[in-house]
Amino acid sequence: MALISKATIAEVNSRLDAITVVGDYVRLENKGGRWWGRCPFHGGGQEKTPSFKVDPDLKMYHCFGCQKGGSVISFVMEIDNLSYPEAIKSIARKMGIEIQYDEKSGLNEHDESNKEQLWELYKRTTNTFVHFLNEKQEGEGALKYILDRGITAEMIKLFQLGYAPSNRDFLFGFLKQKGYSDDFLEKSGLFSSKYKRLPLFSGRLMFPITDRQGRIVAFGGRALTDENPKYINSPETEIYKKGQTLFAIELAKDAMRQSKTVYLAEGYFDVIALHQAGITNAVAPLGTAFTDEQATWLRRWAEKAILIFDNDEAGIKAAYKAIITCRKNGISCFLVNLQEGLKNEISGKTENFKDPAEILQKFGPEILKNILKFIINDFEYLISRSKAGGGINAGYMFPYLEALASEVDRADCFTRIADSFKIERAAVIKDYSDWKSKSFSRKTDEKQQEALIHIRRNAELSLLTIVAVNMELYTDFRSALEIKEIEDRAAKEIFIALEECFTHDENGIDALLSRIKDDNLRNFVADRGTSGEYKGNFARRLMEDGIKKIRKKRLEKRLTEINAQMREIERAHNDVNLVLIDELLEEKKLLDTQIRQFD
Repeated sequence: MALISKATIAEVNSRLDAITVVGDYVRLENKGGRWWGRCPFHGGGQEKTPSFKVDPDLKMYHCFGCQKGGSVISFVMEIDNLSYPEAIKSIARKMGIEIQYDEKSGLNEHDESNKEQLWELYKRTTNTFVHFLNEKQEGEGALKYILDRGITAEMIKLFQLGYAPSNRDFLFGFLKQKGYSDDFLEKSGLFSSKYKRLPLFSGRLMFPITDRQGRIVAFGGRALTDENPKYINSPETEIYKKGQTLFAIELAKDAMRQSKTVYLAEGYFDVIALHQAGITNAVAPLGTAFTDEQATWLRRWAEKAILIFDNDEAGIKAAYKAIITCRKNGISCFLVNLQEGLKNEISGKTENFKDPAEILQKFGPEILKNILKFIINDFEYLISRSKAGGGINAGYMFPYLEALASEVDRADCFTRIADSFKIERAAVIKDYSDWKSKSFSRKTDEKQQEALIHIRRNAELSLLTIVAVNMELYTDFRSALEIKEIEDRAAKEIFIALEECFTHDENGIDALLSRIKDDNLRNFVADRGTSGEYKGNFARRLMEDGIKKIRKKRLEKRLTEINAQMREIERAHNDVNLVLIDELLEEKKLLDTQIRQFD
């Protein structure tokens, strides 16, 4: 069994620079010969006075706020959740120290061997995907797609973009030839848990995802056709927890540390576009809402976040949550006004360009960089959103007020909210106090009422919810309906989540709910599931009835279109359209027959 030698451990300890190592995680300042920072282990980064200090001579740290302390190696173990051997190797890599092994004495590395193999596997797989993109004829379409989006060869190389071959037998056989066992590959996160040899990614553009040390731990795969879902992301593994990881974090952390600012975008292409425009402190969450844990990590390097989210319903909700998450974790927040920036930079219509990737593709990196100067603070943004529906909606601001760390800031916001809505400041304070003092059950009721605003029950949503709480029906469901036949936004999101679970062979409701991004929708599905309304032996009949309703609705919609078209032709009194009338009449007869079959 391989052991890290004592000589290696001694060299790591002797050469270790405490300020450099800890400074990768905590912004440190030298005050009076001592190095101070805000503790990364408590207080969510909101403490006003730094309580965390590092002694570069003793190579130790201590926080008098939470009383946590120890060696720099134990600091790395704690903050990165590493074993002692993993921490030694992590520091050694950064310092350029070659790891030596000793069979007789030293440090047992058995606990980290599986992680090491996974990191090696993902690096090897990345290299294979890169080779297919750049060297194989099969990857030419994917490479053209990237270049057509305005992404340069430099960015393709920097982000290690690749292409997963469409042959679903290739990857397993290739990796087996490299000596990996069946059991190891089955648990690697690269293959279906049900069909052990089938890869999760095939015929897709591949985005490697790295951890904070730059090791590849997962993939995102984008379809190059109309295939759904558009994106597939790796499942969580021993080396990958999506709520703890941010796309491009390793590339962005140095620029974040220097600028004390992070740009938070929505997707892979947006981040790449920003880096190409020189905004190298840009990252993105990975298929989930921005989490407290991600914010805690960013707070170690940045004091300010600039959000760049789409201006659609999903983007607005994501921005609202991200603002609250930033504020809860001591990060000030601003938002880029892409439309305002575009209007200032170009003439003509701008509403068709909603994200950095589209702007880069159409106008290039300089225009994109200039647009990013048009920012507003989070308070002004939320005020404008709270007024968007008309009337007075000061309550929309209350979660933001609660997230503020400073009572002075909160008091100032009370005044500004009162001025914005032209109401008494005392009334705002009273309503906020009432809101804070509500019982848990009252808050639960409010969340359910909020859900009703955004989640409108209809035949499509009911049908998808039936399938969601009876996932064994999904195979039959997906063979009966296609996603393009679903119009309701919420129902479509459940459909995509079900398809992702099907692709990953995940059958549990936990897996499904984790893939639904909309909190209200996730709560709605959970509520319906626990109500028992859609469970039991009649669930299949309910599903079949729901499919019939949607099909009938689609036919009736087409029939309405035909009737309207025929009335237009009749009003025009144009004999040229007599042939078209006959064709429409024939289609109308067929539709009438098909609709009667559902009665």
